[in-house]
Amino acid sequence: MVRYAEPGTVEWVESGGGPLIAVPETVLPFWAGADGDETASDYDRACEVEGFMGLLPVGDSAALVLGDEPAATAYLPEYDTFVRWCAADSEDELLAGVPAALAAAAWEGEVDWKVPGPVVLFDAAWPGTDSARTDHVNVPLSAGRYAVRAANVQPGPETWLGLIQLRRLLD
Repeated sequence: MVRYAEPGTVEWVESGGGPLIAVPETVLPFWAGADGDETASDYDRACEVEGFMGLLPVGDSAALVLGDEPAATAYLPEYDTFVRWCAADSEDELLAGVPAALAAAAWEGEVDWKVPGPVVLFDAAWPGTDSARTDHVNVPLSAGRYAVRAANVQPGPETWLGLIQLRRLLD
């Protein structure tokens, strides 16, 4: 985990250049990352996701792929949102722009994501069983269905961020 501010403030996850992925803890052993003997690895499947986000089957569940670009990403539970650092002079500047970005976002279409409980956000190239040994963030989601939507927003002249927001749905 990368920390740009005081410890415990916000934990950021970075990738080696590919997409990040949020995998339910219960199916982490089924995510092979870039490993595997198959023609297309799980990492290859994640790289094929077009747009800001998408879902991929993993075990008996699905993982959320954070596509578009390999930006440092944090989960802000107060907004139920993954925030992606595209451009900003400081973490404080970026985080201060989140409320305005959420209000101004032109959201793309939603996907329906059913999760069995908490998820782990990490670089899609890593196998799920090794995710604890690399940059990762545990996201304490409750089991259930979520509407997931995404947008890229410029809340200030030198600040750009990506948003992937979760909204709990009634089952």
